[in-house]
Amino acid sequence: MKKITRREALKLGTLAGGSLLLPTTLLYRNQASIAGTAGSPQPTRFAVKLPIPPVLNPVRSDATTDYYEMTMKKARISILPGLTTEIWGYNGIAPGPTIKQRLGRKSVVRFINNSVNTPTSVHLHGMASLPQYDGYAEDLTLPGYYKDYFFPNTRAATLWYHDHAIHNTARNVYMGLAGTYLVQDEFELGLPLPKGQYDVPLLIQDKQFTNTGKLVFDTQGEKSQYGDVILVNGAPWPRMEVGTSKYRFRILNGSISRSYKLALSNGDDFIMIGTDAGLMSAPVNVKNFRLGMAERYELIIDFSKYPVGSQVVLQNLGLPNNDDYDGTDQIMRFDVVRSEPDNSSIPATLRTIQPIPESSAVRTREFRYERSNGLWVINGKVWDDKRVDANPQLGDVEIWRLYNNSGGWFHPIHIHLIDCIMLDRNGKPPFPYERGLKDVFYVGENESVRVIGRYGPNTGKYMSHCHNTVHEDHDMMNQFEVGQGGPSPLSDPAKILPAPSL
Repeated sequence: MKKITRREALKLGTLAGGSLLLPTTLLYRNQASIAGTAGSPQPTRFAVKLPIPPVLNPVRSDATTDYYEMTMKKARISILPGLTTEIWGYNGIAPGPTIKQRLGRKSVVRFINNSVNTPTSVHLHGMASLPQYDGYAEDLTLPGYYKDYFFPNTRAATLWYHDHAIHNTARNVYMGLAGTYLVQDEFELGLPLPKGQYDVPLLIQDKQFTNTGKLVFDTQGEKSQYGDVILVNGAPWPRMEVGTSKYRFRILNGSISRSYKLALSNGDDFIMIGTDAGLMSAPVNVKNFRLGMAERYELIIDFSKYPVGSQVVLQNLGLPNNDDYDGTDQIMRFDVVRSEPDNSSIPATLRTIQPIPESSAVRTREFRYERSNGLWVINGKVWDDKRVDANPQLGDVEIWRLYNNSGGWFHPIHIHLIDCIMLDRNGKPPFPYERGLKDVFYVGENESVRVIGRYGPNTGKYMSHCHNTVHEDHDMMNQFEVGQGGPSPLSDPAKILPAPSL
């Protein structure tokens, strides 16, 4: 398929967005005239039960591989009571269906761009995919085309898939193009951790609506997109009915620009057991933790301590430089409704994580994340697909210093392909819950974070960027190339519909 230019991509995206992409002042005027207020209709808190996205079944399987199919399309769904909202969803739902896989078993997922009317690119965030299946920002699938993505499933972790189209990632994800992808291995499944219905994904997002239910997308002059309604798994401020047992929660921040500082309303501990790339070496108890965009944390809440009838709210204590609307201090509520036995336990050792000594690093690189002359830049530069800003060789260990010299915003930095270990933040040890393998690093206001990683297992070009996707779109992203002669991210073109059966 012929590659389209960045200008063409922007034009297509603007046409697709329609009134969603009105200038900010006009959008506010239009919203005020429609809604009579700048705020969303506010549903009753904790009135809706927490939905769990369906697990997607493969269309067929063979000895090594499961084959899946998802169609990106528009749909009208009920989010706020009495209203319908147009979303762009994988299989027409938001969040999209969950894919569950086993370590080492391969996946082929056909993503069909059927009726979204905008170019798309699918990134399986956290997977060590080959470059042509990594969701490179300019590897676009146009409306009426599909692409088959190959995923090796080499990491047991909580991953997620989402749109990654250049200059339109924020809008496309905001409209619903995101979903959870879980990989488990026999070792993890053999641990006595909570399983089955006691292992629950929580995808947190914030949205804003007109009084007719339409999503409002406004980047405030290409700065950030904030909402005044908190959704968990697509439902506003839901409640979850639980028993007197331990529950494992896989928490993902799927917001565009909002970070969270999560805590329980009764002051009890979270028992942290996992980071972006899977289980930590040992559990850690914390009262609260920061959750930047695209970060995933796995934790245990022990409801066996509470009598039936107890209610515990998952709170957001707030962080600097978020636009905090009323109500964003609450996420969801847990209602203890039944007494039941609990056969689960939390081992003192969860997994062996091999340290990467600083002495093994062959070089250190620095990346500065700034706003300059109205542009979001890395080392003073915007995105250029012809420029490579780092060229580690296959197997090289490098230290990257991620530096944010601003007091006005933070940047969650995502490095594709590899998992890294955080060495320090401003020269101090990372927070206890961050001491695992990660691919997103919360670089706070005036913070310097050092991370260490081994580059592989693939060669080729990969991206690194801020996961405030408004910053990413305008144009805070760059690329590195591992080794020499690796495959191009654009070497496996999308194919035109109608799609033959998998």
